[in-house]
Amino acid sequence: MQNSKNIHIRDFLQYKFFNSVFTGLAMGSVFTIYGSLEPSIFSIGGIFLAIGLLIVAKYYTKILNISSFYRISLGVEIVMFVMVGYFLLSPYNYTTALLVYIGYQISFMFGSYLVRAETIFLNRMQILSFLDVTKQKGYLVGLAVSYLFYKILEYFGTTDNQTQVYYLHFGLFFLELFVIYFLWKAFKK
Repeated sequence: MQNSKNIHIRDFLQYKFFNSVFTGLAMGSVFTIYGSLEPSIFSIGGIFLAIGLLIVAKYYTKILNISSFYRISLGVEIVMFVMVGYFLLSPYNYTTALLVYIGYQISFMFGSYLVRAETIFLNRMQILSFLDVTKQKGYLVGLAVSYLFYKILEYFGTTDNQTQVYYLHFGLFFLELFVIYFLWKAFKK
């Protein structure tokens, strides 16, 4: 199934499902990772996020096209992939916490744009409904899997939060490869 904007809908739905699974899995881990950051960092980050959102919105007329939609989506996913990889190589220090925070802020900066672009390029009510249902299913799966993952680790004696979150990131690393693959496939000519 493909629409007039050359997005392969089934592949795009799989991309959004795995993307939402990633979000659900990662949701609880950020609180452990951010533990070393001062509260003022979140204020400064919020300011930069708001400025970034303003800049992105200012350029909607130039970037609300299918090519930019793909490039920005891919860029956000690559940031996530690099961020998870960096965390696996250098977990739990101040720099890592800061870089993970910055990575998420970058992805949030493009969040409104990506939702608007989805609405424009997947502009049929049935497809938008499938998209939102798929996202929520993925998010719920991610949250449920992360809960089970943490409980299984606890059962086998791994109760340290930092260790649990570190192990989770191996799964996130490989999951992000699926996310990038289905994104690429959704926009493949």
